[in-house]
Amino acid sequence: MDTDIQYMKLAIVEANKSIPAEKAYCVGACLVKDGQLLTTGFSRELPGNTHAEQCCLLKLGDPTAAEGATMYTTMEPCSTRLSGNIPCVQSIVRARIQRVVLGVREPPNLVECKGIQELRDNGVVVDIVPDFEDQCLAPNKHILG
Repeated sequence: MDTDIQYMKLAIVEANKSIPAEKAYCVGACLVKDGQLLTTGFSRELPGNTHAEQCCLLKLGDPTAAEGATMYTTMEPCSTRLSGNIPCVQSIVRARIQRVVLGVREPPNLVECKGIQELRDNGVVVDIVPDFEDQCLAPNKHILG
């Protein structure tokens, strides 16, 4: 659990780098395998209305390197994309990430998210780190008020 807390704190740092957008959350993520940090990402870090998890995967030199890894993300990975991009849940499953650790479920303000259920339906272990909800939601005051 100490490792989960360490990497969730790093994901929160990443989330706070996100520039707020009217209809998009500010999320941070990091990808870890065998105790080593592979990549980090935050919402809209890369061109193309990218999500944090998507940025982590795009920044990998070798896409197969994510197999068996753990994705830490401040918010539940999306199951629906309004932008036409592939939902993060699908990208995580395709990358064969074995575990996702998140800080908070996606609030229902923009879309109905079924990320946790879809990940679990595809054999991905999903854990929620307790007591990080406020810190994970803080970068999203522009949507949540």
